[in-house]
Amino acid sequence: MSLEDRIRAGRGDQPADLLIQNARVVNVISGEIINTDVAVFAGRVIGFGHYEALSYMDLEGRYLCPGFIDGHIHIESSMLTPPEFARAVVGHGTSAVICDPHEIANVLGIDGINYMLRASAGLPVTVYVMLPSCVPATHMETSGAELNSGDLALLLNRKRVIGIAEMMNYPGVVAGDHEALNKIRIAGGRRIDGHAPGLSGKDLCAYIDAGIRSDHECVTAGEAREKLRLGMYIMVREGTTEKNLKELISIVNDQNSRQFMFVTDDRHPEDVLEEGHIDHLVRMAIAEGVSPMTAIQMATINTAQYFGLRRVGAVVPGFSADFAILDDLERVKVSRVIKEGRVVADKGRALDFDSEPAVHGIRGTVNIDSDSIKDLSVKAEGSQMLVIGIVPGQIVTEKLVVEPKVEGGFVVADTDNDILKMAVVERHRASGNVGLGFVRGMGLKLGAIASSVAHDSHNIIVVGTNDGDMRAAIEEIVRMNGGAVVAVDRKPLAKLPLPVAGLMSDQSAVDVATAAREVLGAANELGCELDDELISLSFLALPVVPSLKLTDMGLVDVEKFELVSLWAEGG
Repeated sequence: MSLEDRIRAGRGDQPADLLIQNARVVNVISGEIINTDVAVFAGRVIGFGHYEALSYMDLEGRYLCPGFIDGHIHIESSMLTPPEFARAVVGHGTSAVICDPHEIANVLGIDGINYMLRASAGLPVTVYVMLPSCVPATHMETSGAELNSGDLALLLNRKRVIGIAEMMNYPGVVAGDHEALNKIRIAGGRRIDGHAPGLSGKDLCAYIDAGIRSDHECVTAGEAREKLRLGMYIMVREGTTEKNLKELISIVNDQNSRQFMFVTDDRHPEDVLEEGHIDHLVRMAIAEGVSPMTAIQMATINTAQYFGLRRVGAVVPGFSADFAILDDLERVKVSRVIKEGRVVADKGRALDFDSEPAVHGIRGTVNIDSDSIKDLSVKAEGSQMLVIGIVPGQIVTEKLVVEPKVEGGFVVADTDNDILKMAVVERHRASGNVGLGFVRGMGLKLGAIASSVAHDSHNIIVVGTNDGDMRAAIEEIVRMNGGAVVAVDRKPLAKLPLPVAGLMSDQSAVDVATAAREVLGAANELGCELDDELISLSFLALPVVPSLKLTDMGLVDVEKFELVSLWAEGG
């Protein structure tokens, strides 16, 4: 519609498309609840009060709130394609997400980003894209692609591309690495998100001064407070494994709340189906004592304003008519969702919409050298061994020094002490790279669990009690062209196929959640006691989050930012 048409409709000189009557508008700009009618024309709010309209909707006193926005998410980590992800979250009031397609970019490069842009077009949830800044994340792993600043510059003017995603190479930024700084330079005033776990003091100041304005990796209130005082926007994260909301929400107050927003980062479909999406985080914040208005601001206008989304995030004239209709403000019970003036979900369910086939344009991405997994043995070379220690509920790990269990001159899994063998198998180029190490905290007593989702390069990762079951799990993942497997007695016990880049399913959220529960249930039967073994497993190969990780090239000491020996110094 023309500007003239919108003005005439706003003045009431021509009918609105829709008049939403008897609404309690959650006005996140003024901080008020306003009893009024809301007129919508050409997908935008045009005014408050009575208007003649082509159609009417009576809310009978329900709350009309802006659609929720997830400020940082990897859609691939939901194991759903963009259309299936939208179907899963739109009923929870989500109208937009800020997506970092970092995972698929590490597998397929620019082709992966193009797939995500293409597959997310025209959905009832707007998918904005921040371009992955670290593909690969480090030089200490093998990824399926490499994106430099020139590659990213070619994509910056694409529709819905709004900035540069989490700059995980914070050591490179602080050290003045030429290519890391080039990726910052090409942003040209667009937002650059941060990723700086534990960074503090002058190094943090330098990182911020480079132009990086947000961080989603805070795990303590003290860390968040320091970053807040230095001007950063704090992304309060509550995902499937990364559960930081209760800790961080304690520092939110009336004076600083506009610097906070909600993000999920990585969230599995069973959690979305059972708990919700951003609506779940809003409920949690309210339960922790945050006012409903402040919590909803953190889920809407704060995020929109940080990212420069000028007509999103509020119920005011000129803004997109993206609404979550709530039956109850305290419980954040979403009854209906409207996108650009059109109902897209009712009673928690998405209405039908068209989308392209899930695997359209995606090639096979699981390619290994089969000879590389024939021998997964680790020769004993010392009396003290470095072991990755899982921290439940976090993606950080501990650096443990333990005495290995040795049989016939080789280190084996020690189930009595919960020390299991671990391998990362390169799956992009069939290079034959296999990194071997050990981990404590998985709890398996029998069998093995493996996945082609292993942040950030997404090679095949496997943890097991014996080499035979580890090989069986890897081989099944190759047969499925990606996925997750629990194996015992040399055969699969449960599996979840992920044929789209080895990261996403071509099935619905319900089907994926069901298969994931079967995999997790099988792991639990074999002794694993983690809340979500797949998420925990996937982050054991992430060499940009402390302290100790394993890649296809070997063991990584993240604090030293270098590959290290499996054997402790002096051991």
